[in-house]
Amino acid sequence: CLPSAFSSGPRPADTSLFVPLVVQPAVGSEEDIGAELTQSLDKNEVLKILNKFYKRKEMQKLGVDNGLDGGTARLFHQAFISFRKWVMESNALPVEFHIALSDISYGAGHVDDIFPYFLQHSRQIFPMLECMEELRKISDLRFPSNWYPEARSMQRKIVFHAGPTNSGKTHHAIQRFLAARSAVYCGPLRLLAHEIYERSKGAGVPCDLVTGEERLFASEEGRPSSHVACTIEMCSTNIMYEVAVVDEIQMIRDPGRGWAWTRALLGLCAEEVHVCGEPAAIALVRDLMFTTGEEVEVHTYERLTPISIEDHALESLDKLQSGDCVVCFNKNDIYSISRQIEASGQECAVIYGSLPPGTKLAQAKKFNDPSDPCKILVATDAIGMGLNLSIRRVIFNSLTKPTMNEKGEKSMERISTSQALQIGGRAGRFGSAFSQGLVTTMHRDDLPVLKAIMARPLEPIQEAGLHPTAEQVELFTYNLPQATLSNIIV
Repeated sequence: CLPSAFSSGPRPADTSLFVPLVVQPAVGSEEDIGAELTQSLDKNEVLKILNKFYKRKEMQKLGVDNGLDGGTARLFHQAFISFRKWVMESNALPVEFHIALSDISYGAGHVDDIFPYFLQHSRQIFPMLECMEELRKISDLRFPSNWYPEARSMQRKIVFHAGPTNSGKTHHAIQRFLAARSAVYCGPLRLLAHEIYERSKGAGVPCDLVTGEERLFASEEGRPSSHVACTIEMCSTNIMYEVAVVDEIQMIRDPGRGWAWTRALLGLCAEEVHVCGEPAAIALVRDLMFTTGEEVEVHTYERLTPISIEDHALESLDKLQSGDCVVCFNKNDIYSISRQIEASGQECAVIYGSLPPGTKLAQAKKFNDPSDPCKILVATDAIGMGLNLSIRRVIFNSLTKPTMNEKGEKSMERISTSQALQIGGRAGRFGSAFSQGLVTTMHRDDLPVLKAIMARPLEPIQEAGLHPTAEQVELFTYNLPQATLSNIIV
């Protein structure tokens, strides 16, 4: 993550990715010129000399100064093991090295004289030592604003549309998107991108759709349109636009995907960048824009329809009513609850992340259609990311959700105030049949907890996700040909 106040000083290079190459010993029948000039070496004596060399702290420090680690001495150790094996198994050593070993064995030289030959061997098995300075520069991620020279060549206008759910903040940004000569919309979900794509077509504005799974052109010939609706990871930082819209900016703090919002915010080449989301992100966005020299213009919005938390939990699926949405945080609960609802004779729509895009769209349309008998929705927290659904009441089936830490370990955590407000705030959408939004829980014990969570003020976002650019990863891979791509990225 990138803190709002950038740290100073580069980190030491991570050498854990360095994989040694194998240097074969000289075991052929070539003539041993070193032995002719001096005499044959006693292998036992050579082994003692090498081990004495390895134990000298001065040599280890000199190794560090030449790139062989920054404290763990792992590379120095690996290099020495390879060097010793090569020396002991070779029939003939390079002449200068042979003479140096002979002098040391007779007291005419010092064990430190081995270092140049050791370093030469180390650079053979670790060729990346020759480009350590380049690797350090590539891995210095302290100034991400400098990664996007095209955006830095412009003086962009940054407009922050700040407000709660259902306040019209994204609507105002989309109006500017539709009126622009060229524009890009960047959202967190394929469904949202598809919604803007359809909305543009309905407004007579040719628009392409770009997600990780599909690309649709407005033009039958496949020519790119002036307008693009995309998932945020797919936005281009090289194409010039008049307007860019970055939706759900509060997701910039997300450990897994936040980097995509940081990249869009810093890298989009647009005369105007309209950012939509929670007021909690204003300070962080201003800090990030301070590094680019761009000012942030803030527009604030209030919720358009009232929302309230009910005094009683639902407790039974038999009490579900038209317009209800049961929110679950895992697929097993979604399957179980949707089956129970259908077993009671009611139809329900289901939306969760791994459903195919077409299926999700069909389910959303089914639930929103006033003439369709399907009046109940079972969904994951994906509905909290700006989807326009005609929900009367949001019912939290649980207040804990699985999360993944940096080590890839799963744990259960209680939802945050931001998540509760984003999800619960989807009830009572402005312009729908429901003029007021309601929120409750499935279980009685969860209701006071939910009330406490939603009553807490939003804390300012302190960190933004960060990830190297594709060019940085490519350069790192070029300099570390033996490292796997997954190891480099992790």
